[in-house]
Amino acid sequence: MTFLFEIRVRPNSSRNKVGSSVGEPPRLQVAVQAPAVDGKANSALIKELALAFNLKSRDFTIVHGELARDKRLLVKGDENKLAKRLEELLVDPKLN
Repeated sequence: MTFLFEIRVRPNSSRNKVGSSVGEPPRLQVAVQAPAVDGKANSALIKELALAFNLKSRDFTIVHGELARDKRLLVKGDENKLAKRLEELLVDPKLN
């Protein structure tokens, strides 16, 4: 099964962090220390999301916005568990 959701990445951040919402409709915000150069921020993004969702990096695919801050990701896994975890991260960033 797959799950599709949108995120906003903040490259060049002081630390890596997954959590809180931004924008309308709400998107998960992910801060990464890596710069937005040569795909480094995308790689760091996938690693942080894998940790936050307790999945493997290979379970995540960027399907839209590879070169943008706003991205749409496709995730392999149980839709109900992924939706619940996404909701937790949107509401309470301390869960990461």
